[in-house]
Amino acid sequence: MKKYVALALLFASLASNAQLQSLQVSDNHHYLTTSKKKPFFWMGDTAWLLLKKLNREDAEIYLEDRKNKGYNVIQVMVIHDMNDAVNVYGDSALVNKNIATPFTTPGKSFDNATEYDFWDHADYIIDLAKKKGIYVALVPVWGSNVKGGGVSVAQAEAFGTWLAKRYKKEKHIIWLNGGDIKGSDGTEVWKAMGTAIKKQDPKKLMTFHPYGRTQSSTWFHDESWLDFNMFQSGHRRYDQDDSTAFSQDNYKYLERDFYLKPLKPSIDGEPSYEHIPHGLHDTTQPLWNEHDVRRYAYWSVFAGAFGHTYGHNAIMQFYKKGENGAYGETMLWQDALDATGASQMKYLKELILSKPYFERVPAQEILLENGLKYNKIIATRGQDYAMIYTYRSNPIKIDTSKLNWGPSDTYWFNPKDGSKTYIYKNRKDIASTYTPTTELKDGNDWVLVLEKSGK
Repeated sequence: MKKYVALALLFASLASNAQLQSLQVSDNHHYLTTSKKKPFFWMGDTAWLLLKKLNREDAEIYLEDRKNKGYNVIQVMVIHDMNDAVNVYGDSALVNKNIATPFTTPGKSFDNATEYDFWDHADYIIDLAKKKGIYVALVPVWGSNVKGGGVSVAQAEAFGTWLAKRYKKEKHIIWLNGGDIKGSDGTEVWKAMGTAIKKQDPKKLMTFHPYGRTQSSTWFHDESWLDFNMFQSGHRRYDQDDSTAFSQDNYKYLERDFYLKPLKPSIDGEPSYEHIPHGLHDTTQPLWNEHDVRRYAYWSVFAGAFGHTYGHNAIMQFYKKGENGAYGETMLWQDALDATGASQMKYLKELILSKPYFERVPAQEILLENGLKYNKIIATRGQDYAMIYTYRSNPIKIDTSKLNWGPSDTYWFNPKDGSKTYIYKNRKDIASTYTPTTELKDGNDWVLVLEKSGK
């Protein structure tokens, strides 16, 4: 019996591996594809401290859960803090806290403590993700280390070169230069890191993970190593922002990025996390919840993003009992795996992939009313379909002349569970106003889907 179980696990592993092709920018430069030109919708999770805090058994639990929930990318730091670059087994990543001198030992045997080092453990987890069909987006060194003066241009070149060579053969790696930092803080270091990695590993995609309420395109859009843009819409409320930020309106980052020349894909790599205080640092503030993370996801994707990254306060730091959790976190990471918002991200992915993928574009022109802040209505469309999202059950008013097709099938898509409720089948004309039956309230969100009949 054990033999057959082992064979089944082997075949499942091979099936996952077979799906992991190298990723590329699509021909229209707005989305990502596999090397076989299949659509790749980025459904990411922020697992920042995975390599530092989880042992093998816990990494298995986390990655298996994310695979089952439909996640296909995890965002992970390699070096979080150069002064404490030690993993759960007590192994240090660096010699003398110098990023230019990674600490490695001969051999890789887990049963031999003198062989199994920090980088062997990183290799193990990265390979485990591959077996589960998950891409790993690696941040070489977190931005605070650079801002604090701990990384020179020469050290960035050395570490970037070493890291790229180590993972050059792995097709499921994506590079996230930066790490919660403005590009103006250490610009030459980030350019050196990006250039060094790209020189050694030119086929992998790379971006820059910026500071809250900023976007990579501000500093690096024209850099040859930057294949796609990333912005961090951040964790603050409208009233917690200064006047220069786009605030919670994360679709505005897409409005800026989508048509920049040269054309490059863009994504929200860090919106407000589920279960984190509004504004981060004041733990007496309300916590962002599941309908908040849904709003960020639908707003950005409908505005033209090639996917979305979800985050949970407990998961991003892998909070454990007895720790002084960042941002007031007290929920164990294992309990946070089944947070409501985490389980609902897959419905957006399924909806987007159910329609012709590469023709999709932002479509605010089809709306007669857009709304502001939480009343925002946002639309996306392809040749024979349109999808419109309302966060508060606001009426959706359409300029039907802009669709140029009919008759249509029309239904409400529920972001909470992925269910459909048909309004019309094969209607001969498209109505100008659609009003959800739920009350006008935050989190009573719906997607109106219009399809050319027969498509």
